[in-house]
Amino acid sequence: MSKTAWAGAAALGLAACTGGVAKPGAVAAPPARYTAVGLERVIGQDAGGLVRLFGQPNQEMREGTGRKLQFASGICVLDAYLYPKGSDAPRVTWLDARQPDGRAIDRASCVAALTRREGAPPSPRP
Repeated sequence: MSKTAWAGAAALGLAACTGGVAKPGAVAAPPARYTAVGLERVIGQDAGGLVRLFGQPNQEMREGTGRKLQFASGICVLDAYLYPKGSDAPRVTWLDARQPDGRAIDRASCVAALTRREGAPPSPRP
């Protein structure tokens, strides 16, 4: 086989590894936008505030100065990420929520469900 034929075969072999060609004009979906609406009771809370709102966490993990508290019910799982700012106590800076089977769920809906889970402290009456 000639050098040209080898080069052509090698190029075809490499082209097969690329996984396909993007269609002209195709645009990737924009990343999901997250909003803090409905999360006002949680964002900025310290660990004590979360326990007062949801009860004891189902799991707690620490990594460096960060801390993750996980609260779960039959409806959803909420991961609250707490980080310190300066010398202040760690506070919630981010939340992730999912259904127990891993499917997506709105974070505010999960917060609302967890405040009503068995074992959560009673809501204060106005």
